[in-house]
Amino acid sequence: MKITHLVGIAIVVVGIIALVGLTQASVDDSQNKIRVAFFPSIVHAVPIIGMETQTFANNLNDDLDIEVKIFDSGPQVIESIFSNSVDIAYVGPGPVINGFLKSDGNDLKILAGAASGGASFVIQKNSGLELIENYSGKRVAAPQISNTQDVSLRHYLAENGLKSAEKGGDVFVLNIANPDIYTLFAKGDIDGAWVPEPWATMLVEELDGVRLFDENEFWPENQFSSVLLIGRSDYIEKNPEIIKKWINANEKTVQWINNHPDESKKLYNEFLKSYMGRTLPENIVEKSFSNIIITSEPLENSVYTFAERADALGYLGRDGYTLDGIFYHENISVTLNEENHDG
Repeated sequence: MKITHLVGIAIVVVGIIALVGLTQASVDDSQNKIRVAFFPSIVHAVPIIGMETQTFANNLNDDLDIEVKIFDSGPQVIESIFSNSVDIAYVGPGPVINGFLKSDGNDLKILAGAASGGASFVIQKNSGLELIENYSGKRVAAPQISNTQDVSLRHYLAENGLKSAEKGGDVFVLNIANPDIYTLFAKGDIDGAWVPEPWATMLVEELDGVRLFDENEFWPENQFSSVLLIGRSDYIEKNPEIIKKWINANEKTVQWINNHPDESKKLYNEFLKSYMGRTLPENIVEKSFSNIIITSEPLENSVYTFAERADALGYLGRDGYTLDGIFYHENISVTLNEENHDG
């Protein structure tokens, strides 16, 4: 088995490298290769650790190659699904829901979960954003519009009777990449940011930001799906056994991470060093991991709730929507053991 890593444009920013999407790969539905996409962030620990421990490779057929593609944008991942240049991917619920609806439910399905939580609202120490009445004229940021953190930020504002400036309100919402959020926060050009890990912890530990709250606090049982494993529908249909084996390896990796937290943190930094040339400080990795729940459960109710919130913001169109068929419910028997994880 051969594992190929394809990385797009690397941007070095304050101790971490953000990777932007890849150029289109040639379309290839052959069964001797599976193309997987994920992000280099800590909330994507499952695919990262699973690759580092060879769990996915060991769980698949020897003649099946794995081609890894690194992104930092959920919408870019979905476009790669649409263009048949990615077979499976790890991505947040916002882009997944948008992609499912954009394709009329035809092009992708949710296979499993990979993480819950791992996002926070971090504010400047003297911003006054602890109080809702102080939001007028403030500048707050989240990554790409309609992505997971953006929906959560705008939902929070709406729940507190606030509107963004483009909707006639007086709160300025900026949709910019995580590295740019870090830079603007450092300069004092934004008052707060709703960001995933490790960026949230970096804003707190390196820039003296204040974690106003962890997003988990706004969800039932303090859990919501933040990273989902999805597959391209036609690839799932053509390669059901490969999909079963990948889901199996996904579950094994979840178990291994939860049983080996310290080693998992080291492997994450080794991944950053190998593929991006930099590592994160140990305290950033430690605190970021503590804000994430590693789980293979897709937390279906949270996906439906997230869609309701996105719809209320006008992100899902004007004609209503349905998520019928978004979850892949093939009966899969997962045998858990750790023999493929050691070494």
